[in-house]
Order: sequence, then C-alpha cells, then structure tokens
Amino acid sequence: MEHIKIGDYKITSQVSIKDLPTAVDLGAGKKEIEKELRQVSEDLAEIQNTMYAHGKYSVLMCIQGMDTAGKDSLIREVFKEFNVRGIVAHSFKKPTDLELKHDYLWRHYLALPARGKFGIFNRTHYENVLVTRVHPNYLIYENMPDINSVDDVTDAFWDRRFEEINNFEKHISDNGTIIFKFFLNISKDEQKNRLLRRLNKPNKNWKFSADDLKERKLWDKYQACYEDVLNRSSKDHAPWFNIPADDKPTARYIVAKILYDTLKNYSDIKEPELPAKEKANISLYKQQLENE
Repeated sequence: MEHIKIGDYKITSQVSIKDLPTAVDLGAGKKEIEKELRQVSEDLAEIQNTMYAHGKYSVLMCIQGMDTAGKDSLIREVFKEFNVRGIVAHSFKKPTDLELKHDYLWRHYLALPARGKFGIFNRTHYENVLVTRVHPNYLIYENMPDINSVDDVTDAFWDRRFEEINNFEKHISDNGTIIFKFFLNISKDEQKNRLLRRLNKPNKNWKFSADDLKERKLWDKYQACYEDVLNRSSKDHAPWFNIPADDKPTARYIVAKILYDTLKNYSDIKEPELPAKEKANISLYKQQLENE
C-alpha cells in the first residue's frame, strides 16, 4: 500500500482547482484500506486520550466539499474509535435568527473545542465566502450596516472577509488550537452518480433535495470560489489539504493519516505526572485501598 506523504495533499502555493486530483490510487483494495483506517483511527484515539489529560492543545478539523462529497460518513469512520467525551462535531446549517443578530463568526467561536478535545466543523466558517459568494443576496439577511443591496457587495468586501477569517484562525492557533482544513474534492461525474444513488435507493431518498440539482447547475461558480479559498487562506498555522474524494474509503484513510502523522510529531503532548509527594505515596494509597 502506498505511503501517504502529507506534502502531496497540502496546499502550499497557488493552485488551479482543475489541476487538483479527485481520485488517487493507493495500490490497495477496499478491505486493506479499511483495515489500515481502523488502525490509524485507534492510534488517533490514543493521541486524543493523551491530549485530554495534557489539556493544553485542542484540534479543530474543518471539512468542506460539494454536496455528496462524503463529509458525514468520513466523520463517522475516522473517529469511530474515539471516546465520546473527547470529540464534538458541529454541522453548520442556515443561520438561525439569533445567529443572524451577531457577526458571522460568532457561532463558530461558540463551537470551538475546549483544550484537550477534538472539534469538527462539518461545513465551516468558509461557507461565508462560498455560499454567500455564489448567492450574495443571502448577505442581506445578516443586516450589516454597509450592505443594503447586492450592489454593495464589492471585491473589497470579500477581501475584508478573508482577512477576518485568516485573523480568526491565527488567533485560535496562537492560543493552542491545532487546525486542519480538508477540501473533499469530488468530480462532477461522481457527484452525479451519488445523487442518482440517492434517488435509486428508497432508504437513501431522504438525503435528496431538489435544491441539490439547483446548486449543481452552479458547479463552475462554486469551483471558482473554492479555488479562491484554497489560494487565499491556506497558511502554515491553518493549512488546506486537497483530499481526492471520488473514492470514499481512500479519502477517509488519507484524512486520518494526515491527522495522525501531524499530531504524533507534537512531542510536548504527554500525560502529566503526579505531584512528587503523591507519586512517592502510591504504595501507601494502594495499601489503604487493599485493606478496606
């Protein structure tokens, strides 16, 4: 099975999205890939247990991708070995009335993981430079002082919003949050196949919405916006990774391996030791319990 090299997937320079792969051959079958994923998932869970005890870092994993890219199932399979106390997933939908009374980053601040925990943003703060860019009329609902119509949404507005997002990530990174951002890159043909599967299988019908077809017609606009996101917000402290997502088991394994290979290099993440006085008295404490 091919060894995963983080550098093959990390966005470190300007890219053209049409040149980024949506499929990759790891030289292994589905069963072998799933077996390797289980092992990496167990290893990640051990790191998280140590991180929980250490209590100084948190991990924020951001997942973006077109509809049907496999976000939900990736979360399920990559983190199935985790202790539930150490992981929290948030799926950001259309903003509520309360959320719209605050700035667009407010709800994301509230959902950030505590020290020692993994937080997953299934769709993320980047929706605010993706969906709102494709549908700028959505910005009117934010009721911002300087935006009264779509005509007020200029290039300068998007420049400012990218700066705000980059500053948000720099701030939380400086304060102990390790950030991973994964773009699940699916081809248009594969999305068509997955939408058809939802229609052809009665037990999958509930996943389908007519809006999926409306958004699919805007594919090229979304791709242009994703390309801009990758080029303007992949930083050393908060990198984007292009994950070829046409094959779900392969995508899951690549994500898990990137997480593990990165986190295992944090040599300062270790379980704290007992205070010297308590450590010296371990035998006494054991004796007290045994003599009850």
